Amino acid sequence: MKPFKLFFITLITTSMICSCTQQDRQPPWVDLFSNNSLDGWNIKGGKATYINENGTIIGTTALNTPNTFLSSNKIYDNFILEIDFKVDPIMNSGIQIRSNSLPYYKDGIVHGYQVEIDPSNRSWSGGLYDEKRRKWLNPLEDNPTAQAAFKQNEWNHYRIEAIGDTIKTWINNIPAAYLIDDKTASGFIGLQVHGIGKNEDKLGKQIMWKNAKILTTDLARYTTKTPLNPVITKNNLTYQEEKSGWKMLWDGKTTNGWRGAKLDKFPEQGWFIENGKLIVAESGGGESTAGGDIVTTEDYSNFELQVDFQLTPGANSGIKYYVDTEINKGPGSSIGLEYQILDDELHEDAKKGAHEGSRTVCSLYDLIQANPKKPIKAIGEWNTAYIKSIDNHVEHWLNDVKVLEYERGSDNFLKLVSESKYEKWPNFGMLKKGQILLQDHGDKVAFRNIKIRVPQNKKQ
Repeated sequence: MKPFKLFFITLITTSMICSCTQQDRQPPWVDLFSNNSLDGWNIKGGKATYINENGTIIGTTALNTPNTFLSSNKIYDNFILEIDFKVDPIMNSGIQIRSNSLPYYKDGIVHGYQVEIDPSNRSWSGGLYDEKRRKWLNPLEDNPTAQAAFKQNEWNHYRIEAIGDTIKTWINNIPAAYLIDDKTASGFIGLQVHGIGKNEDKLGKQIMWKNAKILTTDLARYTTKTPLNPVITKNNLTYQEEKSGWKMLWDGKTTNGWRGAKLDKFPEQGWFIENGKLIVAESGGGESTAGGDIVTTEDYSNFELQVDFQLTPGANSGIKYYVDTEINKGPGSSIGLEYQILDDELHEDAKKGAHEGSRTVCSLYDLIQANPKKPIKAIGEWNTAYIKSIDNHVEHWLNDVKVLEYERGSDNFLKLVSESKYEKWPNFGMLKKGQILLQDHGDKVAFRNIKIRVPQNKKQ
């Protein structure tokens, strides 16, 4: 009997070890829905209603109200989320991730990444949309397998991985989207009931979610590989930008399309390209030092320009437009209207200027101060400058928020010019067309995602 007892004990011990090992390997999922309440969640946006029936969240449409979101109180950055959903065939919905509602952005409207729920014939469920910002980022146009995976009038399952700058999705275990984009690193999770306007046929329609669970630790252990090729937004047009006529003004790899402001070619020193960034090197010598300013090889009249910029501590630079390098052949930076790029906290220029505050970041340099409540990000993070100039109406934006506007040639504009350092330049700022310039001010500043759109009905 002793050998049998020893074998029996060994068998039990081995079984217990295997059992413990299996338990250790189980992902530490955290449930997002309680059984019968909406604790931990809040409603943003419209007036659609949400209830919790035994762990199933049911959202119901309402007339004449915008998109409504049941949003998590908790903010998430990196995570793996799994969730089941069921949607009425005539509705559209989505699951927000890394989304935000900020008072300075369109009066607090919900914006951010959305994993689409699309029961229409288009069947883009699992695609990635940028709510109230860039629209479609990774649709399922070229993924028929994922399009076919959606089950009409049934429960469907999503897996969503958001880790670093990478977002991956699966619908019913079929790879759907694969996006590399670093626009937003954190935010809440939201369940959308889409607005229906005055469409009474959609009144009372429901979207349901259940079995929501999330991982936020040890994600490298539980992440899943995808066979899809990534959609990369850095130095590339998004799906929506390409559809709406945007063009890359810098390809992210070469100096094509640019030259030195004082040269017929790109500077051999002072500028370099590294990891998809166009960088002006630190030289410490003030305006137009080591490499000098660079300008586009083409001229532009009416345009929309978008540029990401990354400051270093104490740095100064700028984006100029309506520049004619033939007008100013002497030393110093070429003359033009300037979207100021500056570290307001450390650079003394922030306290100078003909008009108070007019040399702070994203201001119209020396002329008009940008809104002091501008949403500038910390030094070292990427900010997005947007300049729109159509028929002499000009706007400066920062991180999707308009911070100033003016009319070229207006009485007020001419008065400001007459009181500034530009007073000595005849007809300053009134060229019909000109180059776009990135300034070398002796400080290290990086640029990327340089894009331009010329309105089709406007002549250059």
